[in-house]
Amino acid sequence: MNPIIIIPARMAATRLPNKPMAPIDGLPMILHVRNRAIEADAGRVIIAAGDQEIYDAVINAGGEAVLTPPDLPSGSDRIFMALQQIDSQKNYDVIVNLQGDLPTLDPTLIHAVLEPLSSKAVDIATLAARITDPTEADNPNVVKVVMSPANESEDCGRALYFTRANAPTGQGGLLHHIGIYAYKREALERFVHLKPSYLEKREKLEQLRALENNMRIDVSVVHTVPLGVDTQHDLDKARQILTRTFINAN
Repeated sequence: MNPIIIIPARMAATRLPNKPMAPIDGLPMILHVRNRAIEADAGRVIIAAGDQEIYDAVINAGGEAVLTPPDLPSGSDRIFMALQQIDSQKNYDVIVNLQGDLPTLDPTLIHAVLEPLSSKAVDIATLAARITDPTEADNPNVVKVVMSPANESEDCGRALYFTRANAPTGQGGLLHHIGIYAYKREALERFVHLKPSYLEKREKLEQLRALENNMRIDVSVVHTVPLGVDTQHDLDKARQILTRTFINAN
């Protein structure tokens, strides 16, 4: 595999406006996410910037960025457009879609999401973690993945469905889906040209479009859920975590 990591980012967040540029220990959040991706040492790192301010911040920090239209419908569309601009020769065969609001990400998760793509049968890979907080089971903001385990340890498997509901029922644990994806190049190109599907629109989960069109998504089960920054409370928590990390490192 020859992967590339593309981080889509735009300013128009509703709950936390301008969040890619939110300062954390002197750096905009998007640069922290870029740093975590670089620490993974899993491939070239590009920011797919939906706004000039984000693009300028990345370039001024010595990073690589591509300016994309701000009104693209999804992060998947944004990374595909960036890929077309920077890799017309199709040198990269795997694309990691890393969310731009994960400044405290454990870099090992990027390697975990790449693992399922070693199988020729898999189109897309993603991550999940076992739910340990019982309040998450009925929380519609916590997306669950229903997975057919590949082995007795249940540390990987094939995704059968994604839902905001408490599923599957019966005895056994639940899996909290983590929205980091790795696409084979041809799978990403096919996916972004598909029309939004019925279940995708009903559940408001883009990945269901792939399943409804018979694309295979496999899941690596990991031991940590990265903190997604969506609110001021999340941002304050990320600042505490990263400040503590930097102090300990020094």
